[in-house]
Amino acid sequence: MITKKWTIKKIITTVWITGGVIFTAWLIYCYQPHGVGITFFQNSERTKVEDNKDFYLFTPSTAFKEVLIFYPGAMVDPKAYVPLCRKIADRNIKVYLIKMPWRLASKGYNKPKELHLFDDTTQTYILSGHSQGAKMAAQFVYENPALVDKLLLIATTHPRDISLVGSKIPVMKIFGSDDGVADEKTIMDNKMKLPRTTNFIRIQGGNHGQFGYYGFQLGDNKAKISREQQLKETLQYVIEFIKR
Repeated sequence: MITKKWTIKKIITTVWITGGVIFTAWLIYCYQPHGVGITFFQNSERTKVEDNKDFYLFTPSTAFKEVLIFYPGAMVDPKAYVPLCRKIADRNIKVYLIKMPWRLASKGYNKPKELHLFDDTTQTYILSGHSQGAKMAAQFVYENPALVDKLLLIATTHPRDISLVGSKIPVMKIFGSDDGVADEKTIMDNKMKLPRTTNFIRIQGGNHGQFGYYGFQLGDNKAKISREQQLKETLQYVIEFIKR
């Protein structure tokens, strides 16, 4: 009897561990970049590309005024946001795509300040992020209100635990109508945590994961539009917000 119970316990333990390993491997795979072409990382007549341990940097070849600093979503390889950041940079905007410790913006949201990325007072600084990256972008503005000129939040229900209602800077929040992670109802429930002038933009048919180029995210819904269409619409609103 003892042997039989021990055997059943070993089987259950083995299945549990194996399931956990498979699930973890699936998550890691899902958060890897998918479909990001090599040309996004190459220099062009419009944009110079740099890659170091702290960020990807996209610098316009002509004079620019705006600087966008972008925080990736939790666990997502920052390469998944290179297509969006590169397309923004090609519109004559300097873009820093921050590489977070452990791929968690919650662990590295102060990196831009530590790296002195806000030091040039002649520039206009736009802080942005996707999902947890957007949450921590809002947190940074809350803690450093004088450093950022505009705040762009993508696919997040935050801020929830802090309030930016008194902030004087322009704020835009972009979300997908079919986002299963940052759903529209919760976003609107937290509307009062942002300034009354905040511009809320719904991407009809968009979901959570298609704001980046990575796999299906746990808890998300299936998008009703293509990733390319979702990024095209997102890019349009982002450029209008930055250049306004």
